[in-house]
Amino acid sequence: MASCSDIKELEIEVYETSEAGNSLTKITQFSANENPIIININPEETFQTITGFGGSFTEASAYLLNKLSKENRKKILDAYFSEEGAKYSLTRTHIASCDFSLSNYTYAKVENDLLMEHFTIEDDKDDLIPMILEAKAISKDGFKIISSPWSCPPWMKDNKNYVGGKLVPEFNDAFALYFSKYLEAYKKEGIDIWGVTVINEPHGNGNNWESTHFSPEEMTLFVQNHLGPKLEKDGWKDVKIFGYDQNRAGLPEWVDAMYKNEETSKYFAGTAIHWYESTYDFFPDALQYAHKKAPNKYLIETEGCVDSEIPHWQDDAWYWKKEATDWGWDWASAEDKHLHPKYAPVNRYATDIIGCLNNWVDGWIDWNMVLDRQGGPNWFKNWCVAPVIVDPEKDEVYFTPLYYVMAHFSKFMRPGAVKIGCTISNEELMTTAVKNPDGSIAIAIFNPTDKELSIELNFNNQKKNSSISAKALQTVVIKP
Repeated sequence: MASCSDIKELEIEVYETSEAGNSLTKITQFSANENPIIININPEETFQTITGFGGSFTEASAYLLNKLSKENRKKILDAYFSEEGAKYSLTRTHIASCDFSLSNYTYAKVENDLLMEHFTIEDDKDDLIPMILEAKAISKDGFKIISSPWSCPPWMKDNKNYVGGKLVPEFNDAFALYFSKYLEAYKKEGIDIWGVTVINEPHGNGNNWESTHFSPEEMTLFVQNHLGPKLEKDGWKDVKIFGYDQNRAGLPEWVDAMYKNEETSKYFAGTAIHWYESTYDFFPDALQYAHKKAPNKYLIETEGCVDSEIPHWQDDAWYWKKEATDWGWDWASAEDKHLHPKYAPVNRYATDIIGCLNNWVDGWIDWNMVLDRQGGPNWFKNWCVAPVIVDPEKDEVYFTPLYYVMAHFSKFMRPGAVKIGCTISNEELMTTAVKNPDGSIAIAIFNPTDKELSIELNFNNQKKNSSISAKALQTVVIKP
């Protein structure tokens, strides 16, 4: 055991976002008390490799950016993608329309066009594609994009509608070709797609906006026999295919079908998940189950947001208070009601991301990057909150505390980082740690309590005493 004289003081950088007003602020003064909370970092204990963190390119966000001044448009995209900003590394977008589109549209507008001779991405060229290209030009390290269809072309479905219904089996090959055409069309625009999900929310969404219903077996067979072979044949075998793409409690039945054997698993690169089943529970048992079922596959959160809320404008305090509700506050069944209490948006994001990282999730993608003061535009009026809210009429921009929460992870935990051992001596706080490719260690600490607390950080026979404000999220960086 090392003697006291062997223990050196650790050199750290600390960044904090707090209810009291810090916004990713560098902290250099710490308070101390007798009984610090102990955090032990063990780089020898290793878990998943990090794919990245980021948000989603939607038509709604892109349309709003186009309504702002050039200065504010650039300010927002710099905040998300530049070296000085959040350095987003993993993103998502929609294949044809979703609820955060201005209207319903498909890329296959001509009925029974089985060879996709009339395939067109024209609808994306005014807003969505320019936003992605501008982000690409800003990002030094680049970012990965996962693309998801909300619906297959309505003429391929049993109900001939954008909303609800199922893919008719005779159109399996046509829908697989639709993906291939999309990848090709986007590549021609200068955008490489890293991965696709088969469909957003295969359980449907209460048949409210674009959806296509799949069972676990139906999706698995579609990937095994149609989508996987088609992408491979057309030269897209490096594009990752993700199954599921809905809430976490449903994970076991989906991974059981997807990863049943070598044949069913072959074309799946991983599993995509959402967070809408609870405002506080991140379902660690389901995440652990999914990892154990397929330890070499990705497990990525592809969507989460504060839903069923109209954003609070220029009101940082609201984001720290337990006042937000979600869809389940009103609509959840009696047996699931307990999963949907009121919550503080900052707490939900910080707790969920840390909880996910501590349970094998390797990537975490927020939903819309930019929304307006109504929480739209959204053709179904399904209002939500984004980290950045804008008032296009007044050309004003509001960076909510959620923007800084996302940046705590995306800026300091880089693609290729490895999740490492990290324990904390207080159950009220949460923490996680990664070792980055450059050798630096990034530790996230979330303190939801009303007390400022002292911290003692132990790493490789070195220690450092610091503190964390009441109701605060910190990222501590140990330089290589």
